[in-house]
Amino acid sequence: MARSLIESIDFKLFQDDFKNIDQKFLQSVVSIFSFFTFKEIYFEKQFLLITENATYAYGDEICSWFSLEHDMTKPQRISLFNDVIIVQVDSGHGFVAILTDDGRVYLASNDSNWKTNNTFRLINTGNDRFKMIACGWHHLLMLRHDGHVFAIGHNSFGQITGNEKSSYESMIQIDNLKNVKLIACGGYHSFSITKNGEIFSWGLNDFGQLGLGDEENRITPCLVAFPNANSTRIKDIVAGEDYSLFLFKNGEVWGCGSNYAGELGLGDENNRSILTKIPIENVQQIACSSFHSFSLAHDGSSYYAWGETKNGTNWSSPRKLDDSHSSFASASVQVLDSPLTFGLTSTIYEFGSHDSISYKSILPLFDNQDNYDVKFIIDENYIKACKFYLKSVSEYYRRMFSGNWIENDQVTIDDYSYETYYAYLRMLHTGKIHINRQNITELVDLANCYGDERLMEYCETFIRNDLDEQTMPKYLPLINKYELKGSYTIPYYMPY
Repeated sequence: MARSLIESIDFKLFQDDFKNIDQKFLQSVVSIFSFFTFKEIYFEKQFLLITENATYAYGDEICSWFSLEHDMTKPQRISLFNDVIIVQVDSGHGFVAILTDDGRVYLASNDSNWKTNNTFRLINTGNDRFKMIACGWHHLLMLRHDGHVFAIGHNSFGQITGNEKSSYESMIQIDNLKNVKLIACGGYHSFSITKNGEIFSWGLNDFGQLGLGDEENRITPCLVAFPNANSTRIKDIVAGEDYSLFLFKNGEVWGCGSNYAGELGLGDENNRSILTKIPIENVQQIACSSFHSFSLAHDGSSYYAWGETKNGTNWSSPRKLDDSHSSFASASVQVLDSPLTFGLTSTIYEFGSHDSISYKSILPLFDNQDNYDVKFIIDENYIKACKFYLKSVSEYYRRMFSGNWIENDQVTIDDYSYETYYAYLRMLHTGKIHINRQNITELVDLANCYGDERLMEYCETFIRNDLDEQTMPKYLPLINKYELKGSYTIPYYMPY
């Protein structure tokens, strides 16, 4: 599976999967990760359910990996992760990997090669701390904080690099890779992106999935050259079993590799070893799964899909999905029989509403490559917008783009994350925002700083509805610091 996304998710999507679980427990879940294991002749879905201070296994296979008894009515707690903050989850065939906020990588599997001994195995030892993981079918890439890449697992096609000797017991540092900022895996192939935008690929290449213009395997990382000269503007890479998609910051998506089900979205079912532009514009995010032959894209307002569908038909070109979707998991329902998460997710609380006519006319003013006059810069990411519209809906932006700022076409944002600021700007255009336990602190601060009474009201409503014994230590400082309004029921045993 490709690099994990972190997106909000609606529990209603999983009402069939979780119909036997106590609803009170589900209300405490803040993140979900779903993945597949192969059992006899079919794939079986497994889950990790994460609450504020614990992680639970749900599914026959994953419970067996920890010597736990699967119970349809009760997810099983994994004691190793009590009070541990999980920042990324990914999976391959018969294994799942977890990255914690302190840089540790854990792996669980039913494959004896991994030597997990019916529990989560700590992969890294010593002082190694990692910031990103990516899983292939039988191998795992890990990006260390200093920009070096390590690998472990199966290596018959060079996906770990160097030779054909697999390594399940110890990590191997991948030579010649440094200053890496992103990693991704397909079934048996691997990618990295350096801080200066160089793309490297290695591993299996029988369909041209490495983007190197041929079908020869590579046992060492090779530089991928793009015909559009956009490689310094690469934003993301995702990969399926035998194909790869490249997203650039200008909204273009390019692909290569297997295309038997139309998963490259090029209007046919012919494989490509030469990098080819996909006919879709202004894309903000992409996703795919190594267990299925379909691809998804999001342009900031709508979701698109192409490839193999649940009806057995192939969509060989990108097809716009209906307007009801708010996440890739939701969009996947139109393609699959049940929703699929693409990495770690958070539960969703949606606030606000919009008029359908004004929504469709205003949204093109947000993050549109062809229609903007200001860019908000957050880390290395851009969010594009129109000053005139922002000034018309926000007193804060009216002041910002007046006086000395009136001619400025770039604004650097240091106080808020890209995800939070993107959600806020999108709210100004759509009237709707997703609030969860991960972004509430930043949103309250932003609402206070920008004087946005509507956003503050949404935040207060969210806190009031989510306030209980478990969440009080998180919310009480916010209530006091920002003097939040409304009626908050404080448990009597909590200090004021």
